[in-house]
Amino acid sequence: MADSAPADSRGVKENKIRTIEEIYLFSLPIKEYQIVDRFFGTALKDEVMKIMPVQKQTRAGQRTRFKAFVVIGDSNGHVGLGVKCSKEVATAIRGAIILAKLSVIPVRRGYWGSSLGEPHTVPGKVTGRCGSVICRLVPAPRGTGIVAAPTPKKLLQLAGITDCYTTSRGSTRTLGNFVKATFAAIGNTYGFLTPDLWKNTEFKQSPYQEFSDILAVCKIDMVYVLSSKYLIINSNFLRSNRRPPIRGGVKHLILIIHEGRWFKRSNNHCVSLK
Repeated sequence: MADSAPADSRGVKENKIRTIEEIYLFSLPIKEYQIVDRFFGTALKDEVMKIMPVQKQTRAGQRTRFKAFVVIGDSNGHVGLGVKCSKEVATAIRGAIILAKLSVIPVRRGYWGSSLGEPHTVPGKVTGRCGSVICRLVPAPRGTGIVAAPTPKKLLQLAGITDCYTTSRGSTRTLGNFVKATFAAIGNTYGFLTPDLWKNTEFKQSPYQEFSDILAVCKIDMVYVLSSKYLIINSNFLRSNRRPPIRGGVKHLILIIHEGRWFKRSNNHCVSLK
């Protein structure tokens, strides 16, 4: 249970991890969208691509929910895609934005000809696929613009690509598969090594290893057992005389962890287990 909290969130909060590139370098999972908010701030822009109703047949009749497709990006080499279903449109959009932040990926940009100025297009031909839809991105000269349908064009703009040719085939009227195929193609820009990336590798310690002494201090304070699941309670209840909130189905308190030490609850007070 001591490792249930994402370690990178604590590293970001304590300024041990200062850029999102450090997370990408070691392939650390981003499990809290606040991490992305801290790195990008107001630079991230979101766009709702489509909201579609979906239905499920039940014994009580058809159950209708709404499915939202949201893309986010900072127009400077980072883009994300989120898909969420909910009974209400606002809840679906809110959930899709959170999932899009958790799926933010780096976008590699390059040049069409001579490497003058800032990178403006994709570094090479890349392809993405979802279902029957295949989307292919081709480098374009500076000043060409984005030659694409409205769906991939918005995604490429949020990724920070200004010049690009595209080609697509399949059922592109299925917008969900179309935007997923484009997102997969953009993600493949870092899927191959070109000669300019053939550099001597400098092995560094992962943040999990570098800050292992900090991560060893447990942040979980109270653990309740709930039908083989766990309910986490804040440590304020440990330092006060208040009873923790007992929710439906919670049977008993099994362990308390506070500042790396284990305790057992007994008659409304804590007994240390040394």
